[in-house]
Amino acid sequence: MTEQGPNAGAGGLGPARLRALVVDDEAPLVALVRSYLEREGFDVETAGDGERAVELVRDTAPDVVVLDVMLPGIDGIEVCRRIRSFSDAYILMLTARAEEVDKIVGLSTGADDYLTKPFSPGELVARIRTLLRRPRRAATAEPPPRRFGDLVVDPLAREVRRGGELVELTRLEFDLLDALAASPRVAFTRQQLLERVWGPAWFGDDHVVDVHVANLRRKLGDDGGAQRYIRTVRGVGYRMGTGE
Repeated sequence: MTEQGPNAGAGGLGPARLRALVVDDEAPLVALVRSYLEREGFDVETAGDGERAVELVRDTAPDVVVLDVMLPGIDGIEVCRRIRSFSDAYILMLTARAEEVDKIVGLSTGADDYLTKPFSPGELVARIRTLLRRPRRAATAEPPPRRFGDLVVDPLAREVRRGGELVELTRLEFDLLDALAASPRVAFTRQQLLERVWGPAWFGDDHVVDVHVANLRRKLGDDGGAQRYIRTVRGVGYRMGTGE
């Protein structure tokens, strides 16, 4: 991240060059956005898919990421979550459909703003200037314990307690439960859980997710069809329950 800070955008973007990453699989749009940002004094990198976008954020530490929702491979919402796990870059998401706006706003993806297509490059630049005036979010903020009825998932201590009693979990079981608990309104597919918990290089059968969910339910006293904590979303995968 640059040493310049967010106020550099006020009254012009300042003498030090800020870094931007533009992520979209539409080459003409990427070229247009890139040209406008370069005119505004940005050094611009581009990516056409989600995996490459995450790599570039790690490698180049951009100040701003312009991120399309619809991408080949992992979608922009998942890319946003991955970026937010290690970066405090401002993220402005691009969307073409109203239901995608609902996802961006309702699922707490970590995006700072969104813009619907079609848009004017001038408006995009104005939105970015507004973002640059905001204090940056703290990427290293300690996540609080997450509560679901009598179940408490503490990501910092890597502990799970049910009714005050410690529940012994394996590393993978904890990581799977923590992924669900971190976004309790999200219905995750098995593939999404594999990528978040086992990693994008995993090439095994996604049935492994079902096996670990079954083990988790047993250890949480949630088997036998109760589904108080981990709920099956038919045709999709799993999401976190309220514990009620």
